[in-house]
Amino acid sequence: MSYSVDRRGFLRVSGAAAATAALGLASCSSDTSGPVTLSWWDYFTLDNFQPGMNRLIKDIEAGVPDVRIERRTFPFAELERQITLGAISGDLPDLAIVDNVSMNTLGGSRLLADLTARVDAWGQADAYYKGPWSGCQVGGKTLGIPNNSNCLALYCNTRMLESAGVEPPTTWDELAATAQKLTSGDRYGLALSAIRTEEGVFQFLPFLWQAGGDLDSFATFGATALSFIDGMVRKGSLSGQCVGWTQQDVNTRFLNQRAAMQINGPWQIPTLKKADFDWNVVPLPRDKEAATCLGGENWVVMADSKHVDKAWEVLEYTQRPSVLVPYLVSFGELPARKDLADRGSWASDPALRLFLSQLPLARPRQYGAHYAEASQAVAEAQQAVLTGSASPSAAARTAAKKIDKALGEQ
Repeated sequence: MSYSVDRRGFLRVSGAAAATAALGLASCSSDTSGPVTLSWWDYFTLDNFQPGMNRLIKDIEAGVPDVRIERRTFPFAELERQITLGAISGDLPDLAIVDNVSMNTLGGSRLLADLTARVDAWGQADAYYKGPWSGCQVGGKTLGIPNNSNCLALYCNTRMLESAGVEPPTTWDELAATAQKLTSGDRYGLALSAIRTEEGVFQFLPFLWQAGGDLDSFATFGATALSFIDGMVRKGSLSGQCVGWTQQDVNTRFLNQRAAMQINGPWQIPTLKKADFDWNVVPLPRDKEAATCLGGENWVVMADSKHVDKAWEVLEYTQRPSVLVPYLVSFGELPARKDLADRGSWASDPALRLFLSQLPLARPRQYGAHYAEASQAVAEAQQAVLTGSASPSAAARTAAKKIDKALGEQ
């Protein structure tokens, strides 16, 4: 995620974290006999998450000897900031569930415990999809364990496509043509989020990757992706208002049948199941490559925790199928583990299975400690192009300079 913590402030936090971690290394395995209370932070504050989270904690306290969990929640946008500031105040949890993008910042600050040796002894790293597991790797070390995963795909209004005599698109050319054919009156062919936040970048990056590029080649392939999206806006098949739409806004347009197709994630499925029309979901159309963006959360342990061993026991326990499957089902999320593909609601739900089938293609946003700055440059470029203030090539060149600087400051 992108937060307003300036570079000097972050360096102060990182320095304090390094000092704290150094002091705490000797006590990283200082679990003693007797009950241990582990502090746990996350951002799952909505009421619908509480039954599943409470059950998970109850399972942990029953299944891991001598452990009690003390849970604290924060708003989504505040958790990462609270962790970094906690390095100064000394108020840090033993373990936390963080957005996988946060690994860019937290992973380079020495705040997170190195779990590599424990994972090697555990021997289950190969059970995970490549994308989610790669999202836990920083500097050759394993600094987390996937908690859950999601990605993006293309939802289609079945009746609208049938009435127009078109099939779900599989390529960029087909996407543009299909969106144009489905556009009628106040209904757009496609809806997506291009908002100037990480949500918009999350939806843009698949286009960059599908074009054959990445952030380090943004001047060329960023221009290609920007030009393609801008072309749909100019032709009227994608609303220019997408520059202000969140992913929830996009789903609302689709639900109201003011968009025939939408790019979105599996978290929208519970709401869409209440729709009074038929829909299906297909992989994102490809250009040179097939790609989607990885979302989800990771488990992490704080480096200065006095109970790293016990915290690791908790993480290991949560990955047992008997514990993990009910938790994921209650949250409506997908497993990051390949060996759970045939268990849980996703095994029989066609829409969830489609998203699960795309996880092997899902790429993490793992670009280092200054990813937030690179992400901001991408968001600014997309806004500039779609609002008509810059051409795709000019916006891509401007963004590329900022991105190259950010990625070069690792």
